[in-house]
Amino acid sequence: MTKHRIYSISVASVYPHYITKAEKKGRTKAEVDEIFRWLTGYSQKALEAELAKGTNFEDFFAKAPALHPARSLITGVICGIRVENIEEPLMRELRYLDKLIDELARGRKMEKILRG
Repeated sequence: MTKHRIYSISVASVYPHYITKAEKKGRTKAEVDEIFRWLTGYSQKALEAELAKGTNFEDFFAKAPALHPARSLITGVICGIRVENIEEPLMRELRYLDKLIDELARGRKMEKILRG
């Protein structure tokens, strides 16, 4: 089976779009970074280093220090697909990230976004 092309795209090339989406709705880059750190376990410094290196999504998630155990509580529809029903693990991680950014842009409180 061939890999989805999103896996080879650098996180840094999509990251500004996440920031723009959040800022258009009155949220901040710091909140986007908090979501990235919560989901993956990267420190701010490590996150910035991965962005600077141009790490692709496949490697970004494969090298994530500690994928958050509560990420399985993320449910709902993103891109017309229920995230909890996605079988391919890497695609599910990507959709978790998309869903969290979407919740941020929709004005949800950060403690709820981070399943606190």
